[in-house]
Amino acid sequence: MKVLVTGATGLIGRQVVGRLRQAKFDICVVSRQPEWLSAIGEALPLPGAEAPDEAFLALMRDVTHVVHCAALNNDRDAAELGYRAANATLTGRLAKAAAACASGRFIYLSSIRAVAGPGFSGTIDEVTPPAPQCAYGRSKREGEIVMLNAYASAERSDGTALRLPPVYGEGMKGNMAALMRLADTALPLPAGALAGLRSLISCETAADAVLHLLSHPGPLRPAYVAGDASPVAMSQIIAAFRQGFNRPPRLLPVPAMPLRLAATLFGRQASWQALTATQICDPLLLVSEGWAPETDTLDRLRDLARRKAGQAR
Repeated sequence: MKVLVTGATGLIGRQVVGRLRQAKFDICVVSRQPEWLSAIGEALPLPGAEAPDEAFLALMRDVTHVVHCAALNNDRDAAELGYRAANATLTGRLAKAAAACASGRFIYLSSIRAVAGPGFSGTIDEVTPPAPQCAYGRSKREGEIVMLNAYASAERSDGTALRLPPVYGEGMKGNMAALMRLADTALPLPAGALAGLRSLISCETAADAVLHLLSHPGPLRPAYVAGDASPVAMSQIIAAFRQGFNRPPRLLPVPAMPLRLAATLFGRQASWQALTATQICDPLLLVSEGWAPETDTLDRLRDLARRKAGQAR
């Protein structure tokens, strides 16, 4: 069986390729820079969102499954049209070709931002009504819809969206990388204001979820929510990073109320809500089908910071 993987140079894509190799799958990767990927096997150019149908159909030659990791991630400088082209239009084109030609499964790596904004507090699972709040989240939700519609039009049900919380691992970007940089300073931080719980997932565990969805024998659901076994507080994340960097925690017991009032005064309520929200991803459906989530998130974060510190020496 041959698996076509997009986004193979990304944080999760690299792990997916490694897991699939270990499982003895043949792999074909597609990329905007395929010359970078020749060392890991067959590599083809990724067509643009407006490429003709034939370009996408050609990718599916001898392909059984598709794992679509490529995306425009949460970039503050990106416009709504850019997100839609990369995360929705391209996904729909790829899914249409796969539904017509590839006999196996289509795994679309989505995000909990397709369901809820960063300020949402509550538990997110497969039945949580989608209510994306940002351009990135809307594009990922549209990508889910067009992918499922492509498979429904072909009278198939073997496409699914894997919704992920913030992902950590070597080479991570975005908010998790910013937290690690913050932890690698001597700045004292208000631990009392950072008590909201967040689900995270390691890039390795996310790749394991992809392999599980490709391999398990039961029918696919339209969407799955993944996440490490236990959510962690923002203050715990920073403390774990600081332990890995061999720095003192410097987490002060400052109450949240004065900081919340200051955020309101300066018109930063949305940022405050995003910083303090509790977002718990419930992976029970995946677990019930035999997938095992990461059980020691904080230890993994400590190790990540230790490796980062070692590389800086």
